[in-house]
Amino acid sequence: MLTNEIAANIVLETSLRLNRNINIMNEHGVIIASGDASRIGHIHEGALKVLKTGEILSISVENAEVLKGSQPGINLPIVFQERIVGVIGITGSPAEIQDFGGLVKMTTELMIKQNFIITQMEWKQRTKEMIIEELLKTEPSYNHIKLGLTLLKKQLDPPYVSCIIQIIEQPIPNNTLIKNLEFILGEQPAIISFINIKRIFIALSECDPFEIENVFNRIAKELKRLKVTFRLSFSTLFNTLNKFSESYFDCELALNITDHKVEIIPYSKLEAKALIYKTEHVEAEKFAKRIINKTLEKYSETLETF
Repeated sequence: MLTNEIAANIVLETSLRLNRNINIMNEHGVIIASGDASRIGHIHEGALKVLKTGEILSISVENAEVLKGSQPGINLPIVFQERIVGVIGITGSPAEIQDFGGLVKMTTELMIKQNFIITQMEWKQRTKEMIIEELLKTEPSYNHIKLGLTLLKKQLDPPYVSCIIQIIEQPIPNNTLIKNLEFILGEQPAIISFINIKRIFIALSECDPFEIENVFNRIAKELKRLKVTFRLSFSTLFNTLNKFSESYFDCELALNITDHKVEIIPYSKLEAKALIYKTEHVEAEKFAKRIINKTLEKYSETLETF
């Protein structure tokens, strides 16, 4: 939990503010970060005592000569999730630095906690990306999907709906946007992730056919509140995971064949129109040659208009 990178950041942040040397020791008493680079990698015997007792250790000038790798100052245990994960040492006269030692310890523990939260969010989001990537394959691996859902402690049960949110302008970070969308969905089971820099995919499950439009209206309202410019399309309901790929292309087609001024596009409202676009070009041309006669050609402009 206390990595060299985190330790280096802690030393940099606290040393600048206190104008004193800071050392960070790991759970083995080894100095892993210090304002004095020459001390990195050495055993700090004062830290070993702190790790053993769990208590703050003040080191005087006299004690520093006895404790290998130590200098005058105070050493405090770094506690995370009720476990000592390292020791922070502040070099100087113990009497002078005693007052702000507790503040440095608290700041250090908060930085470790913050980093942990960010790391947790990152792996969860990567897992969501993996699940969606698998769902959108024509032949998805159900084992991979199941493993990802187990890690997230989620379930995807039918009926399902796919949704594409095409981002045009976005004034907030990706993770903030995803977090807000998840909050708006509330209890609705869903997996949400960016699939490229301008596109979000949402896999919804346990969908109520009578409520689904309300769900997307809420999402659209939130996007507007966040000042995100967007277009959104969502599929009809389906009951098997292997239909996610097909439903994604339905949503994409809906975006492509609808006026760009339209923000919310249910595929069900233009399914008949979409069927024409799904027809193979060669087959469509053969059909057109077979049925178009002189009478129809005369009214071609009228037909085009309709």
